[in-house]
Amino acid sequence: MGFRRHGPFRPGDQVQLTDPKNKRHTITLKEDGVFHTHKGAIPHSELIGQPEGSVVRSSGGTQYLAFRHLLQDYTLAMPRGAAVIYPKDASMIVGMADVFPGARVVEAGVGSGALTCFLLRAVGPEGHVTSYERRQEFADVAAKNVEKFYGGPMDDNWRLVVGDLVSSIDESDVDRVILDMLAPWECVDAAAKALTPGGVICCYVATTTQMSKTVEAIRDHGSFTEPHAWETLVRDWHVEGLAVRPDHRMIGHTGFLVSARRMADGVTPPPRRRRPKGTTEEL
Repeated sequence: MGFRRHGPFRPGDQVQLTDPKNKRHTITLKEDGVFHTHKGAIPHSELIGQPEGSVVRSSGGTQYLAFRHLLQDYTLAMPRGAAVIYPKDASMIVGMADVFPGARVVEAGVGSGALTCFLLRAVGPEGHVTSYERRQEFADVAAKNVEKFYGGPMDDNWRLVVGDLVSSIDESDVDRVILDMLAPWECVDAAAKALTPGGVICCYVATTTQMSKTVEAIRDHGSFTEPHAWETLVRDWHVEGLAVRPDHRMIGHTGFLVSARRMADGVTPPPRRRRPKGTTEEL
């Protein structure tokens, strides 16, 4: 977790180069390395020692803006074993599930490791993330992606388990459980047993059918508050002088999020209040 992400560029840093058409390339700096494109070459030595936000010119005359990549850029460009959780959803999970420094988090369905990177940053050096992944090939890709971003193994903060959450989980008094899988409703009971009272379960699903089954499973379990289901949409804006308008393209539906809080043992949540037909007044 001590991987440096500021200061002058140095060998081993991952640097994102952006050309005038906003095409991005990520390179790992080496003392004798050279970045080649059809627009010319850039020796890595021209970047090493330079501050972030510098501009370098290729041998073909093209200028590139150089920064260390942001986590959102890295997760969208990382090698994939399974589909990654988009940064907009990963950010909502970290924020709305209140993943805090020092938290103990369990996630199931590690995929390519995108959400894992966000969770590890959120829990910090005093926290811990345990990730369960059923498929070995996905676990291998995730391990490489996480270690590449953080500059090495994360043994003190991260445990990757190849296996099913329901049969393999051995944690207790967990602060947060994050489920990113086809059937999270199958893991609700295991999550309830692992979570400390007040802990949060947060599920990421792709379809309305999955969302409905997840909500009903959490609701019927009896150990959680009323589940909250939502999605986020992101729309960029074009701003050029007086020409201010929404962009023609946007990041629309990517997935639904469902969250709830763990009740104390033996406590039954209050019955939901429903509006009777033909009136706006609640019971």
